[in-house]
Amino acid sequence: MRRLNRKKTLNLMKELDAFPKVPESYVETSASGGTVSLIAFTTIAFLSVMEFMVYRDTWMKYEYEVDKDFTSKLRINIDITVAMRCQYVGADVLDLAETMVASADGLIYEPVVFDLTPQQKELQRMLQVIQSRLQEEHSLQDVIFKSAFKSASTALPPREDNSLQSPDACRIHGHLYVNKVAGNFHITVGKAIPHPRGHAHLAALVSHESYNFSHRIDHLSFGELIPGIINPLDGTEKIASDHNQMFQYFITVVPTKLHTHKISAETHQFSVTERERVINHGAGSHGVSGIFMKYDISSLMVTVTEEHMPFWQFLVRLCGIIGGIFSTTGILHGFGRFVAEIIFCRFRLGSYRSTSVPLPDGHTSNHLPLITDNSTH
Repeated sequence: MRRLNRKKTLNLMKELDAFPKVPESYVETSASGGTVSLIAFTTIAFLSVMEFMVYRDTWMKYEYEVDKDFTSKLRINIDITVAMRCQYVGADVLDLAETMVASADGLIYEPVVFDLTPQQKELQRMLQVIQSRLQEEHSLQDVIFKSAFKSASTALPPREDNSLQSPDACRIHGHLYVNKVAGNFHITVGKAIPHPRGHAHLAALVSHESYNFSHRIDHLSFGELIPGIINPLDGTEKIASDHNQMFQYFITVVPTKLHTHKISAETHQFSVTERERVINHGAGSHGVSGIFMKYDISSLMVTVTEEHMPFWQFLVRLCGIIGGIFSTTGILHGFGRFVAEIIFCRFRLGSYRSTSVPLPDGHTSNHLPLITDNSTH
């Protein structure tokens, strides 16, 4: 009984076979079929390799939502070099929500030489080239997000020439925390002095001839500091054409959550618009000489997630490639053979077309003469 059940099961499985075997004696091969098969196999191999490269690659998915976090503090990371001595300049943040000066105790004033060494100039030039490419090709930002924590820091390397030149500039670097509202970070002449109606700077003891707000922004970012991320103002250098000159940067900060296969961090992207002008009260150009960065916080939050193609989707696409190419090449091969047979059939009919034979009475016969044994002799 068990053997009988096994035979019935095997017979049932044979009936369900969707891939019946054709005897080799029934299969006719041809040179054209072999050529089409070679082309099909080559195309399948090429597209399979390309599909595997797509499977290995990832892409960034952007999602937008309203930022509901208004109570946390916003971190500002700063590394700016101004072509003035440290005792002549002061940096602070004016919080527009409370109309007061936020504490800038987290900033360090370091006397340095404003001119860069050849190695530092090379890195700055590279940053400027990357910035120009980012402005033209926005898709490069995805590459930067993917390579976060894998790239080297964008900060300038320390000086290695051991120059004996006396410091003529001030490097202001560090970080500070402000409220998540619009504000104004600025560097101007004199140290800041807070008072109930706002703030002031001790600029009376500094002569106008010593004003020089030529500056270099080695780094400016908002939120968590992520090595390898290049921000819009990194590598920026401005040379003042006049002593009384104002440089303004209007910044829009967008909270960003970054989730990749390497890191998960909360940072901020920002866009910037630049403006500079010479202060001349006689000509109607009023203001204060210095560097002013006016930032505003966007109400939208962007979530950037690195996604990968699922393995099952890769298999489905791969099967579609293989089956589609086999079906397409089979159809094209069959159609080509059909057209070729029609053309060759016409040539064969033309070769057997009847010829005219003259008769003794002057008429012609269009029938082929019969071939007999006597005619062969």
